[in-house]
Amino acid sequence: MANEKILVIDDDPDLIELTRLTLEAKGYQVFSAASGTEGLKKVKEINPDLIILDVMMKHVTEGFQVALALRNPDPKSEYAPYRKIPIMILTAIHSKTPLRFTPDEEYLPVDDFVEKPLKASALLQKVEKLLEK
Repeated sequence: MANEKILVIDDDPDLIELTRLTLEAKGYQVFSAASGTEGLKKVKEINPDLIILDVMMKHVTEGFQVALALRNPDPKSEYAPYRKIPIMILTAIHSKTPLRFTPDEEYLPVDDFVEKPLKASALLQKVEKLLEK
């Protein structure tokens, strides 16, 4: 347990800092990216054990595009080596838009979909569960 690398991809610096403090207190190494493009680069650099991903960043569905890139089934995809990294969507999209989403292998290939705000204890439970997979 702990010492696993977690990449938080979110454009909200306050949320990143709160998540960082919560996870580092439990011994996780936390890395961050402020956009989907930066996040995809960091995935290659650090090969995280878990990705916590926002949906609405530069544009409303940026996080979905990141998830689809990472889970691209093409074995020649530049992200093929990272396909099995668990992805948790942590977003406020349901409270800010009428759109509704849940994990779906084809359209939203993530392991968990969680609404912001999320209490620290609940975040830690979800992270531990996903890292056990």
